[in-house]
Amino acid sequence: MVAGACLWIVLCGLTACDRVGGSRYSQLTQDADSKSAQGDFERAINLYEAALDDSPRCAEIHYKLAVLYDDKLNDPVSALHHFKRYLALSPNGPHANEVKNSVKHDEIAALTALSGDSVITRSEVARLRNENLNLRKEPEARTASSRIVSEKSAVTGGSSKKIASKNGDRTYVVQSGDTLFSISRKFYKSTKHWKEILEANEKNIRNPKKLTVGQTLVIP
Repeated sequence: MVAGACLWIVLCGLTACDRVGGSRYSQLTQDADSKSAQGDFERAINLYEAALDDSPRCAEIHYKLAVLYDDKLNDPVSALHHFKRYLALSPNGPHANEVKNSVKHDEIAALTALSGDSVITRSEVARLRNENLNLRKEPEARTASSRIVSEKSAVTGGSSKKIASKNGDRTYVVQSGDTLFSISRKFYKSTKHWKEILEANEKNIRNPKKLTVGQTLVIP
């Protein structure tokens, strides 16, 4: 009887710990989401990291951390770490394909950041070029299609602006911390459409790496 009572007490204690841990995890993530929505990214990161425990449920937190580092803080090295942790915890998760594409982009950005824009070896350039061939195919196909539409417009005397309007192109006003990759993620749920956005606004974007706050972009 005594042994049974002790076992019951232990089990109840473990259940209570699980509930406390779960409620703490939920509260931290909710607070972090709130801070992120308010633009307090540093505080949001601290709260997300406090909720991490390397369990599978934390894959989503690693994803949120990676997106913050990537889109808001322009820190590809930290973003890479969290993207890879997401894939390790949830290799077939809902963000898996997007994360794999983001990893390829951030590897290039991280190499540039760590090398201080120094010259990269030819073999490294070749490897990175091959990794990004697939990312380029789709934007190039869309560019070819857009070119055909523009040529037809010129023949009929219509302006490119009118064609864009008929096709339902959207506009977006650049906010602080925005990059072509973050804007692509915002509209397409993927970073791989950044080149299409650049090409649609090539006359207005002077430096693709540093967008002008308040500038209006066409989103194809």
